[in-house]
Amino acid sequence: MILDLFAGPGGWSRALGVLGAQDLGLEWDEWACKTRNAAGQLTIRTDVALYPTWPVIGRTRGLIASPPCQAWSMAGKRLGLIDQPLVHQAVADLASGRDSRERLLAACRDERSLLAAEPMRYLRALNVAGEPEWVAMEEVPDVLPLWRQYAAVLRAWGFSVWTGILNAADYGVPQTRRRAILLASRVRTVQPPPPTHAQIAEPEGLFGPGRARWVSMAQALGWGATDRPVPTVCAGGGPGGGAEPFPSGSRKALSTARDRGTWTPHPDNRLRPSGREGADPAARPSAQGEQAADRLVSVPGWSWSLRSNNQAHATVRPLSEPAGTLFFGHRSNECTWVAEPPAPPARDVESPAAPAPIRITAREAGILQTFPADYPWAGNKGQVFSQIGNAVPPRLAAHLLAPHIGKTLNPDDFTLAA
Repeated sequence: MILDLFAGPGGWSRALGVLGAQDLGLEWDEWACKTRNAAGQLTIRTDVALYPTWPVIGRTRGLIASPPCQAWSMAGKRLGLIDQPLVHQAVADLASGRDSRERLLAACRDERSLLAAEPMRYLRALNVAGEPEWVAMEEVPDVLPLWRQYAAVLRAWGFSVWTGILNAADYGVPQTRRRAILLASRVRTVQPPPPTHAQIAEPEGLFGPGRARWVSMAQALGWGATDRPVPTVCAGGGPGGGAEPFPSGSRKALSTARDRGTWTPHPDNRLRPSGREGADPAARPSAQGEQAADRLVSVPGWSWSLRSNNQAHATVRPLSEPAGTLFFGHRSNECTWVAEPPAPPARDVESPAAPAPIRITAREAGILQTFPADYPWAGNKGQVFSQIGNAVPPRLAAHLLAPHIGKTLNPDDFTLAA
C-alpha cells in the first residue's frame, strides 16, 4: 500500500486517483476525514503521532507526508522556527531508535512543530523491513533544512534523495505556491519532475515544444477577461505559506494571451470564457465558469484581481496571472476579488464608483488548488476553506508521484473548471 501521513482532504489521494492508484490516509481532522470519505478515499481517523507503526510494517510500498504547516507558515506566528532545533533533535533521535518526543514536546513553543518529526518514526520502523520503496514529502519552504536532515538519514539507508523548493505554477497549477519537497527512492535515481510551464511561454525548439505559459486564474476558472493591462500590486512577501513577491517581467496584458489565440475579450467588458481552441486542457472554459464570472460586477474600465489574504501586504494578482499562495486563517474566507481602478480620468471627469470586494467561493478556491469543481468538500465555510488552504495541489502532487508509481501524467486529467 501507499501510506499517506497527515492526509488532509485528499490532495495526494486525488493525484494518485488520477494516476490509477490509491493510498491509505491517516488524518485526525473530522471534516477532512468526511471530505475524504465523500471522495471515496481510504482513511483511518487517528492522531499520526499516536498511531502505532506495526500495522503498516511489511506492506508499505510508498510513504507520503505533509505535516501540518501552521507552526511554520507565514500565515501564523511561525513558532516552528523557534522550535526548529528541537524538531531536528527529535528527527535525529527517532532515526537512531530513541523516542525523545515527550521531553522535546514539553519544550516546544508550538506543540504542532514536532509533528514534522513524525514521518521519521514511521520511516525508521519501516526501514527495518526494507520499506518503503519510495518517499514523497511536502511542506512550506522554511522546512527545507529539516528535509535535508531527513535526506542525510535516507541516503545512509540506501535511498537516492532530492530536496529543494518547487513552484507549483511551473507544473500547471494556477497559483505561485512554493513548497519544500523531498523525493526519495530505493530503486531509481531521483530527480525533480521537469517543469511543464514557465512564466513566459517558450517557443518550440530543436527537441520539441517549449513550456506553456503559467496557467492564469482566468484560464483555470474558465473565465475570459478584458484585454486592458492591469497593474499588479505585490508588496512584502517571502518564504512560507503567505504572500510572496511575484517575479518581475511577467505583468502582461491579456492582449498577449489574445494574440496567442488563448483568450478573447468580451465587448461588454464582462469576464467571459473564450471558445478558442488550443488552450491548456487544464483551463478549458465551461458554463459553470461563465455563471461564476457573472457575479463579478461589470464596471467600465475596472478590472478584477484576487487578494490572497487580509494582511496589510497581501499579494494582489490580476486574473491574467496565477494567484498568489492561498491560505485561510481563523476567519472562514480571507481571499477576495477586488476591483483594480482604471487610469486616472481626464480633468473634470467623474470616476465611477469602485465595486465592492467579493469573497472567493470554495469552488473557485478549490479550482485554484487544482481540485475538481465538484470536489465533495465537507463542513461549514471555515472548515472547508481551512481544508483547501492546507491541501497539496493535486496537479503538483501528480507530477511528484508519477515517476514513483511508473505512470505517465496526462494533462487532460486536470481539466479544472469543467
